[in-house]
Amino acid sequence: MAGPNGIWSRQAFTGALMSYITAVSESEALFTVLRQSADPGAVAAIENLVREGPDRALCRINVLDFAKKTGLDEERAIEAFLHAARLGIFDLSWNMLCPGCGGVLDASATLKSFDRQKYDCALCACGYEPTLDEMVEVTFTVTPRVRHIAAHNPDTLPVAEYFRQIFWSSGIDLPEDTLAELIEEITIESIELPPGEKALISVQLPADFVIVFDPVTHGTHFIDVKGEPTRERQQLAVVFNNVKAPTGTVEMHPGPLRLSLENRTNRRVLPGLWIAGHALHELLGRRKPFLTAKRLLTNQTFRDIYRTDTLDVDQRLKITSLTFLFTDLKGSTQLYERVGDLVAFDLVRQHFHVLHDIVASQAGAVVKTIGDAVMATFPTPDRALAAALRMREAMRDINKERGSEDLLLKIGIHEGPCLAVTLNDRQDYFGQTVNLAARVQGLASSRAIFATKPVVEDAKSSKILETVGLKPTAQQAALRGIADATTVYEIP
Repeated sequence: MAGPNGIWSRQAFTGALMSYITAVSESEALFTVLRQSADPGAVAAIENLVREGPDRALCRINVLDFAKKTGLDEERAIEAFLHAARLGIFDLSWNMLCPGCGGVLDASATLKSFDRQKYDCALCACGYEPTLDEMVEVTFTVTPRVRHIAAHNPDTLPVAEYFRQIFWSSGIDLPEDTLAELIEEITIESIELPPGEKALISVQLPADFVIVFDPVTHGTHFIDVKGEPTRERQQLAVVFNNVKAPTGTVEMHPGPLRLSLENRTNRRVLPGLWIAGHALHELLGRRKPFLTAKRLLTNQTFRDIYRTDTLDVDQRLKITSLTFLFTDLKGSTQLYERVGDLVAFDLVRQHFHVLHDIVASQAGAVVKTIGDAVMATFPTPDRALAAALRMREAMRDINKERGSEDLLLKIGIHEGPCLAVTLNDRQDYFGQTVNLAARVQGLASSRAIFATKPVVEDAKSSKILETVGLKPTAQQAALRGIADATTVYEIP
């Protein structure tokens, strides 16, 4: 501890030095282990970020943005961060977002905490039914054991950095050096209010729509300023507490306002008066891609590491679009009779290994295997189609090498909405989309791939088919359990 003149005692200095050396040694050990399980280039980039990056770059890291800036493959970057989180280098966070302003409405170390039917954003005065497509982001923050950063104590952050690192999601494309100036541009007045304190602010209201907003409690009050200017002092009282009250609106005239603020929480609050004009809307409109919960749930590394620790048994979370791929081996019973149990088992195991690798390479995940069948998910139809084409070619290569048509793979693909659930102690999916995908696979022959209209008509899927010179043929099919005939496409 420093003495009265700011000079460290020998004992305090030695203690601090030893703590630093221990932290560095532990960090080096963790990265040594990480190199054994993740892409070396990705690990090197992450290690450099942890050692050299500014504090704000280590809070709620946007993995897709990190991959872009470092020239890494997105899937390898995601895999490396997942392994790093498993080792304790990062904390993984699931953040429920407002689609309107990009603010973080709730954050948790697990999806299990997201059990509400609706999430309200006070700033946007809107409520949203949660989906895993674009409303839940996944970010990574360095742990204190590896490196302490300012965001580990968010109440010490400057206002602009609190907005950047805590309030807004990693999908808001905020400027590196001018965020404080942009916030100042839209702000009439702001204050830092300690716990239990009160304050009075006197301002001149412009003829604009004004928002009283605190990013800590998300407390919000709208002021619709219109009509003739007044010289009479207008008054408004706003109380910030831990209960998120409904957003209120009051009409006022341009002119003097005496604003009374009271903080009834046990944390500091950062209320400000914002002009809800073009500058604010332009700031909130700056977006960039981020890692969604849907994408992570379809990641093979995530499923391998986290297994059942994702959703509660009774939890149901909506996904508006997910692509399912089902495969099955044709004539597997005859295969066992023809080549014998031992050879057949080795062949089937080889086929599973090949399919697993292909699924993972296309940003997908194997959900489960049933007998000789595989159920896999992909974030987009084109990824599933690319995987299907590679699977078919891989089976041809194995058969050619053996000189016999032993592995005949039937493939079906469908895209649509579903529910993420837990079934039989594993993260799974439920809904008509899943059923239809399984039925489509049942139509497939050993050579053709069958896919539904949403898959074939996807722009990126169409480009893949055009590139490889394949023309799908449409047909109407009656699928078991589906009332109406379904248009399916045979990809030769």
